[in-house]
Amino acid sequence: MIAVSGMDRKILHELARNGRISNVQLAERVGLSPSACLRRVQELERSGIIRGYRVVTDPEKMGRGFVAYVMVGLSSHTKAAQEGFERAMSIAPEVAECHNIAGAFEYLLRVECAGLADYKRFHTEVLGTRSHVNAITSYIVMGSPKDDRAT
Repeated sequence: MIAVSGMDRKILHELARNGRISNVQLAERVGLSPSACLRRVQELERSGIIRGYRVVTDPEKMGRGFVAYVMVGLSSHTKAAQEGFERAMSIAPEVAECHNIAGAFEYLLRVECAGLADYKRFHTEVLGTRSHVNAITSYIVMGSPKDDRAT
């Protein structure tokens, strides 16, 4: 594990809020000189703590305002079954996140689509056609009072 200083945490917090902030503005916000700030950001990138920068889109405007978390259980726990499921989820455009988890189910998915009809199609034609899927439990998102992924 890499040690992250308090100053590095301040930098990470500001970058999480606005990944496009200029180095001069970032340095002002965290109380460093621009050159010292740039060195720290470059070290955070080099060490892999910062893995990249992303565009945050508005799901509604992108036609993906319907969000569901889906628990998926597999009938076979072989490596081949898991790899096949993971490959299928990696190419499914509705799947924003796929996590292999511990517990009663093997996978937790974050599914985003235009509406209930599109989710039903995904449920039936994508999940429902996977040979080893034996349990699907859907949790429909009604609202998101806190979502730090897209601040």
